[in-house]
Amino acid sequence: MFGMGMPEIILILAIALIVLGPKKLPEIAKSLGRGIAEFRKATQEFKENLEVDNDLKEARDTIREVKEDLEETVRKSMTETTAGQETGAVSEDELEHTSEQDMAEGSEDSVDDKPLEETRLKEPAKDA
Repeated sequence: MFGMGMPEIILILAIALIVLGPKKLPEIAKSLGRGIAEFRKATQEFKENLEVDNDLKEARDTIREVKEDLEETVRKSMTETTAGQETGAVSEDELEHTSEQDMAEGSEDSVDDKPLEETRLKEPAKDA
């Protein structure tokens, strides 16, 4: 204990007994014990707070890494989408030209411009 052996501790206790007297020595020892216990408790709480802070820091770092990964993935996705539109996109003029050509050829794949409801209304009724 602090580099002191048993003879040194006995000498300190003997001097404390002579100076303080037999009546006050137990009270002082009790107060000293309580002070040491409170110091240990405060030290333990401080250690726990440091551990909690370290856990929070680790969680914050993990969340930051996940956020950065998500942002990078979104950037890559947007870049790929933009690149795909630039290289493989068909212009509106080409689409119009293709659909006009299909209609002129009488292709069955062409889409009728009339809504489905108008087509149904113009068909003769088969009730009779």
